[in-house]
Amino acid sequence: MSIETLEYDVIGLGFGPANLAIAVALEEDRRVREGGLRYCFLEKKPAFEWHGGMLLEDSRMQISFLKDLATLRNPASRFTFINYLHQKRRLEPFINIGSFNPSRVEYNDYLGWAAGHFAELVHYGEEVIAVETIEEQGEVQRLRVISRYADGRTRTRITRNLVVGIGGMPAIPEAFRPLRDEPRVIHSSQYQERIDSLHGDREQPQRLAVIGSGQSAAEIFSDLTGRFPQAEVSLIMRSQALRPADDSPFVNEIFDPSYTDLIYQQPHAVRQELIRAHAHTNYSVVNLDLIERIYQGLYQQSITGRSTQRLLANRHIHGVEVGAEGIRLNLSDSHRGHNEVREFDGVVLATGYRRDGHTRLLEGVSRYLAAGEVERSYRLPTQAGFAPNIYLQGCCEASHGLSDTLLSVLSVRSQEVVDALLEQGRRPRTAASACA
Repeated sequence: MSIETLEYDVIGLGFGPANLAIAVALEEDRRVREGGLRYCFLEKKPAFEWHGGMLLEDSRMQISFLKDLATLRNPASRFTFINYLHQKRRLEPFINIGSFNPSRVEYNDYLGWAAGHFAELVHYGEEVIAVETIEEQGEVQRLRVISRYADGRTRTRITRNLVVGIGGMPAIPEAFRPLRDEPRVIHSSQYQERIDSLHGDREQPQRLAVIGSGQSAAEIFSDLTGRFPQAEVSLIMRSQALRPADDSPFVNEIFDPSYTDLIYQQPHAVRQELIRAHAHTNYSVVNLDLIERIYQGLYQQSITGRSTQRLLANRHIHGVEVGAEGIRLNLSDSHRGHNEVREFDGVVLATGYRRDGHTRLLEGVSRYLAAGEVERSYRLPTQAGFAPNIYLQGCCEASHGLSDTLLSVLSVRSQEVVDALLEQGRRPRTAASACA
């Protein structure tokens, strides 16, 4: 079979934690091995990376390491975080730390270690640019997946099932959208790779702003104040104060995989109310220890009289202007009722991510999608005459709850998707399992 028409039973779009968990579940499922399921993954990045822009040295995970790629599904798996520590000969030192929350740098290393086991099944450096239908006798039986290399060359593969796990796209506030090519404005997803060039080498202290009120915004604000002690750093947010995340045991149960069933079974209005009621567990909240560290830094300024850190709360951004002297923000203070203009040499947008990238990716099959929400198995509903199955990961919060975009349900969700694939998908016709 030519390189342009290689056929698979399953192709995963993207290879972040979601589809990495799928790869682990497929690897460990006896039915997959016995049936010779042919599968591979396509990833536009040149190598595995998880939130590389935010791998700050002192940042820690907000979930327990037990919510890894496998433990909740199969504690005996060789892909658990515990086995990773054992293989790296760090298990005993980690135990001595006495924490369930590893550093983000270490967790990224764990995910990269797990991803390394699937090197032959993942095609890095290929961006999926189109998904098209293949009709046979008036019905869509298979899908054509077209990907593009960095040099512009394209490649085509055919599949009977898709698992879409492309992650989030940077959410850019409307006022900043005309500035996508402005080098002095960056999104948090690019923080690590671009922050040094953003600060520059000027002799005068730089004026830097961070937009946002969540964990990433607080981490970047804290990092900037330590990285550039001479810089003037402002944290600009709409809320009145940095709010702590509620990670108490009873509230934390909403992230248990079993809670997904409860959420999905509710009528739409009830489900949305439950999601809104618990939004404070995930959105615009910060770890309490980081809040206290930031407060301590601001308090210390009142003693020394040296004010380089500012918390600009209750601020709404009404306009952004770019000039030779900097980025000018037109702000309004919702509490004091006045407007102000502030200039900065660089702005970091810690404004989160959008989860609708799959809609553009699936435009070629959109007319075959049926009305209604995503099924409990994460399968998109499709019309009659459309045989392929398409599963979504990380973009089903409205139907499956707050945990859908997080790491908490990865291991259990991956098995649910694999079960659905084996039950609904086309059976393989060959015993080959390698990905060409």
